[in-house]
Amino acid sequence: MATHDTIIRNGLIYDGTGNAPFEADIAIDNGVISQIGKIDGKGLNEIDAKGHIVTPGFVDIHTHYDGQATWGDALDPSSLHGVTTAVMGNCGVGFAPCRETDHDRLIQLMEGVEDIPFPVLAEGLPWQWESFADYLDFLTPRRFDIDLAAQVPHAAMRVYVMGERGANREEASDDDIAQMAEIAHDAVVAGALGFSTSRTLNHRSADGSPTPTLTASEKELQGIAAGLKKAGRGTLQFVSDFDDMHAEMAMLRRLVETSGRPLSVSIAQADSKPTLWRHLTDWLEQGDNDGLPLRGQVGPRPVGVLLGLELTLNPLSGHPSFEKIADLPLAEKVSALSDPAFRAQLLDEEPGSDSPFVRALLASFGKIFVLGDPPDYEPTADKTVAAIAKHRGVSEVEVALDLMLQNDGRGVLYFPFLNFADGNLDSTRTMLQSAATLSGLSDGGAHVGMICDGSFPTSLLTHWGRDRTRGPGLPLELLVRKQSHDTAQWVGLNDRGLLKIGYRADINVIDFDKLRLHLPEINHDLPAAGRRLMQRASGYSATLVAGEVTYRDGRPTGAKPGKLVRGAQSAPADRLAAE
Repeated sequence: MATHDTIIRNGLIYDGTGNAPFEADIAIDNGVISQIGKIDGKGLNEIDAKGHIVTPGFVDIHTHYDGQATWGDALDPSSLHGVTTAVMGNCGVGFAPCRETDHDRLIQLMEGVEDIPFPVLAEGLPWQWESFADYLDFLTPRRFDIDLAAQVPHAAMRVYVMGERGANREEASDDDIAQMAEIAHDAVVAGALGFSTSRTLNHRSADGSPTPTLTASEKELQGIAAGLKKAGRGTLQFVSDFDDMHAEMAMLRRLVETSGRPLSVSIAQADSKPTLWRHLTDWLEQGDNDGLPLRGQVGPRPVGVLLGLELTLNPLSGHPSFEKIADLPLAEKVSALSDPAFRAQLLDEEPGSDSPFVRALLASFGKIFVLGDPPDYEPTADKTVAAIAKHRGVSEVEVALDLMLQNDGRGVLYFPFLNFADGNLDSTRTMLQSAATLSGLSDGGAHVGMICDGSFPTSLLTHWGRDRTRGPGLPLELLVRKQSHDTAQWVGLNDRGLLKIGYRADINVIDFDKLRLHLPEINHDLPAAGRRLMQRASGYSATLVAGEVTYRDGRPTGAKPGKLVRGAQSAPADRLAAE
């Protein structure tokens, strides 16, 4: 009988195609799937998947591990949630290309846009590169717990070419555009999967200034897209406010029509524009029907800010008394907040913050929820701070304080600011169902003190495939396909995302009945002793990357088979034909 490197036996196979699951064994040799069916041979390593589902490893196309990948070898939290390939460099921010004189500028931009503190990046980034190709060369010998791919970020390119003019959002000259087009061309030739940019006022540098790419002209964007067209490879990734919806949609469509390059754009339901998502989805579907490679990236739950005494923000952040203790260690902070005199003074104060976001928080107690354990990401109105305060007959601020003081000051509140304008996730379900959308927007590696959405893949499976009570869910085979085959194929990683012979053995073995998220927690494990939110899950019995088991029951095995993926990868049949 044949001997295989690994055999996964008796699992219920969700192969990533979206077809119905089937029971089978999977054999793995030399990092790829070598056999599927009833396997009589033996494995040097055998995994019993009876009572479990077996899926392709998840491909997360919207992360921000640009810094973490330079100092660490664990790309968590994504790797804790079945992700076996992550794509970084989204939203136009990153660290290459970069001149030495602009290091701090790009750090400040990443700090503002993605909430990764300046000291963490200043200490952690080794800066042994200038060009984007140099950056990829630096990453190439490194090994990780998952595979990693990169996109070239517009903001870094703009600052590299235009300096202060680029940072100040001045219009690019023809020569500027030609240089950026050349950089984009060379980046995808060197191995970038594509180009990313941001056109939203939500993305600001640490000093409050808008991202350098906010008002980039269509001429500039067309020039950069032409660089990708010349190279014959690479995708375009956009985030936009769509203030002039029809003009923006028409411009994005022209970019795809003239360059021929695939373009994805973030879509979500915003409170200020609660129906915009529907227009965007219709537009994407029309483009898809017209044969244009257009997709929307959709998150499976609200994008929500986590609020707490250890976190970047909480409902007391604007109170003068709280500002005096904000930097104390947690235990001392809890002690001060438990003192009756200090507490009375704090609750009697008017907030004095200049931050629009903090002021919005203090007016939003009807939309700030108790997160719960396990976390509830589609909560009902009775779980709001306002509802609890009304029931108790006390002020909303007092309730918020009491809830945050729970668990020795580690209580967490949840403020969903996208995908929850209707108080439910019906809009998200419609977006996820569309053939013109992809699962995305997890921002793994970013928002370390406010948002913890690297767990999106687990939410996608559990909430929509099993647990939803406030409306219908979605078929599990569709959800698996959305997070594996569809995302992999979109960015050109055609060697993964399916459980088929010849494909990479990136695989999850999941005890689906036990799959659940844990409450986010604070870890102090970043450079400069920086803190970050971390969220774990139960139910991932084994995760394999290129045939090696990297996690068992949520715990790392120490294997680091992951590496930088340079550029698009051919499907096994195409590769064999070429050989």
